[in-house]
Amino acid sequence: MEIRVAIAQMNSIVGDYYGNINKIKNNIRQACNDHADIIVFPELCLNGYPPEDLLLKTQFLNDSLKSIKDVKDFTEDKDIVIILGAVECDEYYNIYNSAQIIFKGNLLGKYKKRLLSSFSFFDERRYFNPSDILTLIELNGSKIGITIGNEICFPNSSLYSAVNNETDLILNLSASVFYKNKINSIHNILKARALELSSWVVYCNMVGGQDELVFDGGSMVIDPYGVIEMNAPLFEEGIYFIDIDAEEAKRAKLKNSKSSSLCQVKNNVEIININKIVSKKRKIKSITSKIPDENELLYSAIKLGLRDYLVKNGFSSVVLGLSGGVDSALVASIAADSIGNKNVLALIMPSEFTSKKSVEDAVELSLNLGIEYKIISISELYNTYLDTLKESFKGKTFDETEENLQARIRGNIIMAFSNKFGHLALVCGNKSEVATGYSTLYGDTAGGFAPIKDLYKTELYKVAKKYNEIHNKEIITKSILEKPPSAELRPNQKDEDKLPPYDILDKILFNYIERGKSYNELLEMGLNEEIVKNVINMVEKSEWKRRQLPAGIKLSELSFGKERKMPITKKYRFW
Repeated sequence: MEIRVAIAQMNSIVGDYYGNINKIKNNIRQACNDHADIIVFPELCLNGYPPEDLLLKTQFLNDSLKSIKDVKDFTEDKDIVIILGAVECDEYYNIYNSAQIIFKGNLLGKYKKRLLSSFSFFDERRYFNPSDILTLIELNGSKIGITIGNEICFPNSSLYSAVNNETDLILNLSASVFYKNKINSIHNILKARALELSSWVVYCNMVGGQDELVFDGGSMVIDPYGVIEMNAPLFEEGIYFIDIDAEEAKRAKLKNSKSSSLCQVKNNVEIININKIVSKKRKIKSITSKIPDENELLYSAIKLGLRDYLVKNGFSSVVLGLSGGVDSALVASIAADSIGNKNVLALIMPSEFTSKKSVEDAVELSLNLGIEYKIISISELYNTYLDTLKESFKGKTFDETEENLQARIRGNIIMAFSNKFGHLALVCGNKSEVATGYSTLYGDTAGGFAPIKDLYKTELYKVAKKYNEIHNKEIITKSILEKPPSAELRPNQKDEDKLPPYDILDKILFNYIERGKSYNELLEMGLNEEIVKNVINMVEKSEWKRRQLPAGIKLSELSFGKERKMPITKKYRFW
């Protein structure tokens, strides 16, 4: 039997029941118009993901139940099976991450997630109860299993969802977060599940930005032989269709000699029988989208994450300090793409230590992007500070104090424009700086959102070059890309005065932070002992500063913030 499946790759907003329901209804209408037999939605799409401590509010839970009923009532005249991701609770407020199974105005059943995980950005065990009941749909003789989220990653969970190895199709409702090098990993996992079970696998992933997270979409359909038959676009909302031959799974099981004793499940199985007329329909061609390279994926993730943070939080414009360096150049460029160049204001704020070339580069970039810019010298304000503090600082030499004063003056000006005009202030610091504390608290760290906070400096250059390639012209100029990095807070300053070269620094940071390698393991990689000690010391001593930084987009396997929880106060020797 051929089953037409609609995959609703949806961008939800946490707590926006009205808006989310309207999107769900529109997707159902379109799926019906295109004669789909089943429509599958992402994990918790009704509520938005992750709802975090909203799940501890009884009103939020009751509104979820009302919203499920709203969708159910809407489908009374709709000849389509709906698999809807939603928060569910019982009368005792036991909460479940569930897939609601709705057909023709009836709630036929539900699958409640059984394998709960504890990711740092969403601790499911804090909120949800696990279920021990398996739910299978039998649609005109074809058996359909359901998994939610990362259950699909674990063979045992998927096997149990394919009770007795009879399942022809596994549906996975997901809210899978983007991070570097994830795409190949999820492809391999889904292919492995399809091959293990000789079953079709439909992966329906959420898309959109939510605070620091970006859901990348990229929903997929894998056939029983491990071949990707449909690959939806990354970072784009939409509804996608595929015709699935359920008999293909049965033939694959015979061909692969799968044992019928595999995963024998006798108890706690709910089977929902649905008799639906599956009419003959014109064959449709499923979509196969090209997977961009890693640098374009990073660009797209930052663009979507920034856009959704702005739009979902009610901002329509941004302001940032434009220094003439590559960090602020990339943030300004992606901001122009995210929200439109007319909604970006760049403040160029030279001091006596700012080179003429930096100002020229910042102006040229602004003109290339078509964004508004203002040149506001901070020299007079800086000198006023120095005069005011002269008596108190008598006998003290010029040091970081005077350097940081300049950064803090700039931070104050940026925040003044933010307050006066309602712009969201963007912070342009990168992960190399965040890791080592190479920034000025309440200065260049002042703002509301940090788009490249999880992007190492060496990666930043690659994404900047990719930006030019995507736009087919040199927007971020060669001068910006090739100049030695400098904060320009004192004469002839270079980043390498205090930091190792970025290629060495980022290698140490990646292996120490994301791979968890020890001091001795870093030395075994052939890295210089004193440099390694210095870098680890900077990372560990900067925890207090990182705690005060604005939210930023998760781009790596391990980002600072919710994912790395290191005590500020500690006495531990790392070597």
